[in-house]
Amino acid sequence: MSDTHPHALRSILLLLGALFLFVLLDATAKRLAATYPVPMLVWSRYALHFLLMVVLLAPSMRLKLVTTRRPGRQIVRATCLLAVTFFNITALQVMPLAETTAIVFAAPLMVTLMAGPLLGERIGPLRWVAVVTGFVGVLLIARPGGALVAEGVALALGAAVSYAAYQILTRQLSPTETPVNMLFYTALVGTAATSLALPWLWQGPMPGPLDALLIASLGIYGGCGHFLLIRAFRDAPASMLSPILYVQLLWATLIGWFGFGQLPDGWGLVGILTIGGAGVLIAIDGRRTAQRRHEALATAAEPAPAQTRFAPSKGRNR
Repeated sequence: MSDTHPHALRSILLLLGALFLFVLLDATAKRLAATYPVPMLVWSRYALHFLLMVVLLAPSMRLKLVTTRRPGRQIVRATCLLAVTFFNITALQVMPLAETTAIVFAAPLMVTLMAGPLLGERIGPLRWVAVVTGFVGVLLIARPGGALVAEGVALALGAAVSYAAYQILTRQLSPTETPVNMLFYTALVGTAATSLALPWLWQGPMPGPLDALLIASLGIYGGCGHFLLIRAFRDAPASMLSPILYVQLLWATLIGWFGFGQLPDGWGLVGILTIGGAGVLIAIDGRRTAQRRHEALATAAEPAPAQTRFAPSKGRNR
């Protein structure tokens, strides 16, 4: 790896581990959602995540874990991620894993559209092409007459919209809040909200020992996955790691095939590849933009070349 990013290989491996945990989270939730109510699964995902952070980080960080300059925006951001989890697991009840993951991965396309008015970012021609291409991929997956349930597609799109809002809020909070602090608030708000609603929403059976372990694993997958994600992006730039995020589409397709016997049809597979390609294109364009911005700042910081002074000749002939 280059001297500029000496920990790049480690960051890539951490990111791949995080993505694999996220796919395991979705696959486990899909299996459990066939028997247990979604609110209970969502509560388990956040409650275990919250417990892990309290046990592992609270003794060392103490009040730093909850101190924030923008509590209102932290709560809204955490609520957006809670909506992502609820919509995603509910969609997985009636949708294959690969197609659901691909539609949720339309979120970066939506972020690109929202980044202009909300973040003041300029959208270049290449990104516009990527956005249009990505939405064509969504239409190929959710095409009329296809095998997917319309309700499931709507839920997956709801997860994508919520995830896009979550990413925008993350960018807005990043200059003043630490990643661990933001991660804690997602666990805190998710646990508090679902705990308050659980008595009214949970009307399912009590899980046996094996299912109880699987339910508990949701919080472990989610909490550990986000922790690895934070560590990965701490030591390597987002422009380097962002294209790798789409490996999750590949793993979702493979696990959906081997775990549930669900393989996308021809047009669905084309749509998944189209969304993945559009996302990678946006990531590459973002990397080029960041590199140009870095070069422009470096050029502006360079001192102006010293002017050469020519002393008058001291010879006899003037």
